[in-house]
Amino acid sequence: MNTPTIIGRDPQKKIFEEALASQKSEFIIVYGRRRVGKTFLIKNALHDHIKFEMTGIQNADLSDQLQNFADKLSEYSRTEVKQPRSWMQAFSMLKKYLSSLKSEQKKVIFLDELPWIDTPKSKFLGMFGHFWNDWATYNNVLLVVCGSAASWMINNVLNNKGGLHNRATQYINLQPFSLAETEQFLQSKNIKTNRYQVVQVYMALGGIPYYLDLLKPSQSIPQNIDRLCFETDGFLRDEFGRLYRSLFEKADKHIAVVKALASKWKGLTRSEIEKTTGLANGGSLTRILNELEKSAFIQTYYPFGKKKKGSLYRLTDNFSLFYLKLISEKGLHHQKNVFLQLFTKPDFRVWCGYAFENTCFIHYRQIANALGVSAIFHDFSSFRFVGDNTHEGIQVDLLIDRADGVINLCEVKFSNADFKLTPAYKKTLRERADTFAAVTQSRKSVFLTLITTYGLANAHTHTDVVQNVVTLEDLFENS
Repeated sequence: MNTPTIIGRDPQKKIFEEALASQKSEFIIVYGRRRVGKTFLIKNALHDHIKFEMTGIQNADLSDQLQNFADKLSEYSRTEVKQPRSWMQAFSMLKKYLSSLKSEQKKVIFLDELPWIDTPKSKFLGMFGHFWNDWATYNNVLLVVCGSAASWMINNVLNNKGGLHNRATQYINLQPFSLAETEQFLQSKNIKTNRYQVVQVYMALGGIPYYLDLLKPSQSIPQNIDRLCFETDGFLRDEFGRLYRSLFEKADKHIAVVKALASKWKGLTRSEIEKTTGLANGGSLTRILNELEKSAFIQTYYPFGKKKKGSLYRLTDNFSLFYLKLISEKGLHHQKNVFLQLFTKPDFRVWCGYAFENTCFIHYRQIANALGVSAIFHDFSSFRFVGDNTHEGIQVDLLIDRADGVINLCEVKFSNADFKLTPAYKKTLRERADTFAAVTQSRKSVFLTLITTYGLANAHTHTDVVQNVVTLEDLFENS
């Protein structure tokens, strides 16, 4: 059987390669957002080595999970296996089967959707920990566990307080594709695009391999997005609700937070989230925010010169933003060429600006490389000043504080051509830099940096205002 090519994921593939070559048992935890390609990566990186694999069944009880285990063990051992009475007996049966294998190669065990296997009162995690501590760790095993509920994986496995405490030898937080990986994936599907169109896809669907795999090479990017997102039976028409409810219990509260963040381009503080959603301040809201952040739907941005006070939460999942801003809008369905129609609407331009900013935030390493500061200690943050009698308020969404005495104030602009800097906008940029310097009293040099698609028109005439320009070509660099 031919093994599908894994696009990108080079650091993750190296982790698996090193684990296979290791002289000791290894335990790798893989987690990440639903549809991000965790199972595909694991199966295809380890395909020739897996000696036992099981995927948990969603919403199944203990008996069904144990029968699932028995069926998979029968498949791999090629003998009929009866349903075990408990997970203690199940792991005893697994040890017996693995011990019977004569090969001296790593015995790879892959347990997928671990949160579904751990049903209430099943004692699964305790028996699983005992299996690792008592047997697997001494028998040349590579144990790989995976789950889409990132917060559950972190709290119950990675940060386990019991038998699994500090047992993982590696963990992989699998993120969506970068722009470069997205381009490579589309090329592998023979989808003809230029980089501007790749960015459009990325802004709408995010770098989610499952969504990207739904694109057809026979259709243009707008046609693909229309088919998936706006047609009556489009696969992604109802994906938003499915996505959150598959990951979180009482997902309505998570959705409320996401909707609140989608309504505010510049992000919200915790107190603003409370006010907008009506959710009470306390441990429940803390848990919701942590779960959303660990699942890569939102990110926290800390103000310049501070740590936590005044931190901003921002929706960074591009698909969620696209759904809430455009797909869910009334009156857009049952029509032809919806995506192309949206191009002229103000809401579309607002979405483009926010989504492109998100894309830039995700590619902060590429921005640092483009500015030549990757080898210099630097910190990414934001800055918000509400204004006073002396200065008007300003918001800087992306700020790079560098150890070489420079601060980059980044302006992010999505454009379908070279960006034109008008005299009025030049004045605004100068005032923004002056206000930042005066309010923060920073002694560092302030460099205004433009991040845009195709660059700055007549850039040589604007060096008095804009010191650096970062373009799409820079964002597509591997980092």
